[in-house]
Amino acid sequence: MGSKDQGGGAASSGGGFFSSFAAGMRTWGTAVHKSVNGLLGYEGLEVINPDGGSDDAEEEALRGRWKQEDRDSYWKMMHKYIGSDVTSLVTLPVIIFEPMTMLQKMAELMEYCELLDKADECEDPYMRMAYAAAWAVSVYFAFQRTWKPFNPILGETYEMVNHQGITFLAEQVSHHPPMGVAHCENEHFTYDITSKLKTKFLGNSVEVYPVGRAGRYEVDGYVYSAQEEPKIMITGKWNTSMSCQPCDQEGEPLPGTELKEIWRLAPTPKNDKYQYTHFAHKINSFDTAPKKLLPSDSRLRPDRYALEMGDMSKSSSEKSRLEEQQRAEKRVREAKGEQFTPKWFNLTDAVSPTPWGDLEVYEYNGKYTEHRAAIDSSNVADETDITSIEFNPWQYGSSSSQ
Repeated sequence: MGSKDQGGGAASSGGGFFSSFAAGMRTWGTAVHKSVNGLLGYEGLEVINPDGGSDDAEEEALRGRWKQEDRDSYWKMMHKYIGSDVTSLVTLPVIIFEPMTMLQKMAELMEYCELLDKADECEDPYMRMAYAAAWAVSVYFAFQRTWKPFNPILGETYEMVNHQGITFLAEQVSHHPPMGVAHCENEHFTYDITSKLKTKFLGNSVEVYPVGRAGRYEVDGYVYSAQEEPKIMITGKWNTSMSCQPCDQEGEPLPGTELKEIWRLAPTPKNDKYQYTHFAHKINSFDTAPKKLLPSDSRLRPDRYALEMGDMSKSSSEKSRLEEQQRAEKRVREAKGEQFTPKWFNLTDAVSPTPWGDLEVYEYNGKYTEHRAAIDSSNVADETDITSIEFNPWQYGSSSSQ
């Protein structure tokens, strides 16, 4: 893992920290002080048992909601999907899903965003990069789950507040291919992300593709100067903790210095049905929702909520209903000769190259900040029961499904 301070001193104000999370991490653009531009286009990660081997494969298969008596029938049901790009299929059974959408999964990147706060507050440019690198590694833990998130409906959003002072907003801007974009900020940093999903069901696994791929638990590397000299050694495990220590030009620890822990995995719930962290549960909770939540928010999806409550039959029927309504919207849009236009993000002329093809880049248009400021400054009490809000991401209203 290598990270270089391109400025040689204080980081500049443009560019971003990383474009890929791999066995090694490379800087993407210029290291920044107040802004982190993230790129997560799920293209190239096969979700595997991080311990390697297959000794515990049967035990893993029996975890969660997979009952022994149902496994044969599930296999017969899923066999027809082998080799297919699951984002292009008409429908998928909810048995392989977790009660979270991809927009919400994007928000999981923010669990340890206090590391970016520390990076901003740090005067040492090399330690600043060490904190940023530790944050980049911390996201691996959330992506080891093998459940498939729900594909967001076109126009669906996700908002999150009440976590480390951040305001997070994500919006689904394309259905084929599925693309979501997000903007997150607090007083210390601004983070923008574009996510493009491609998955393939292989029978014994589901491939999900982020830029780069995780190795096994161990992570080792250095923060380099602009002269490509190692300054800080970073070591640890992405499922436990990360530490750092100043080093000499040979990469050896400097005499008189000690290894300093800079990140540790928070305690996780035991025997959780979906292997969720406490933060993942907060993402589904209305406790992290702002007042006057947008009706297009992922929390309000009836299929997602039904699965969270353990009602697979209702989840499946609601999922089919939403998918049919989305197809009806597409027919109306095509009949009118119109195109879908995102509300909170604008498509730019920029294209970001990835090993799997070019990725369109969207930018935050600032309208949500104005929207939220108007709500927060209003003196009118909002007594609406958030849980009673009907999910509505539709461009033409619910009548489009008629």
